[in-house]
Amino acid sequence: MTTTVELVGPVAIVTGVSSGIGRATAVALAKAGANVAGIYMGPPEEGEAVSAEIAATGHDSYIVPGDAADPATHADLAAAALARWGSVDIWVNNAARLMVKPLLEMSDDDWHGLLSLNLHGYFYGCRQAARLMFPQKRGRIINVTSAVDFLAVANLSAYTTAKGGIVGLTRTVAIEAAPHGVTVNAIAPGAIETPLNATAYTPEVRATYEQRIPLNRLGVPEDIADAIVFIASTASRYMTGHEMVVDGGLVIDGTVGHAGDDD
Repeated sequence: MTTTVELVGPVAIVTGVSSGIGRATAVALAKAGANVAGIYMGPPEEGEAVSAEIAATGHDSYIVPGDAADPATHADLAAAALARWGSVDIWVNNAARLMVKPLLEMSDDDWHGLLSLNLHGYFYGCRQAARLMFPQKRGRIINVTSAVDFLAVANLSAYTTAKGGIVGLTRTVAIEAAPHGVTVNAIAPGAIETPLNATAYTPEVRATYEQRIPLNRLGVPEDIADAIVFIASTASRYMTGHEMVVDGGLVIDGTVGHAGDDD
């Protein structure tokens, strides 16, 4: 069998599209041949910038402000993509925010507010994508999780809980989607240089990561975007319910400087 790597279809939706991994993913999918619709919550110039980047690839875009924690936002985005291009073939749930706060300092509003976007928003996206993709018998649903699933970090209890919940959602929906020709996978970035991490990644944190990561550097959004393009392609046709870790080897590195034998 000859394998040709091409997108499963020509229309992609990406949430959190204006910066970081979302922006890199939207551009990478456009370069691979997709028209891209997306939502963002940053300043308008960020949405305009990603639209211009997509236009430079020769493909169309529909980039609008929107809250991924609101189910109506997903429905409106899907309707706009259908009206503009006639299908939705790839759906990337990416919108998220980071909260670094000890458990005992976290309020009820902190907890529920973080989960509203970082977990509930992914449920709304998966459900909306399934409503469109199941009848057409094709599609890729891709959820952005995090390497904190594997390497727990103190003071990230709400963020880590959301990411772990997304893994469970991914696996369950993958089973339900399989009879309809739709695959559902997650991608777990490691330490990535994004605006989301700009404050949390102090010089000391960066130095520790650079020492711990076998590839000796933090990742960049394009490292994750290129892996997402693979999952969105026909080359991933037999992969579903999987969480792909893309972290430069961070979570497998147990090296602590063991002493050698004396003889």
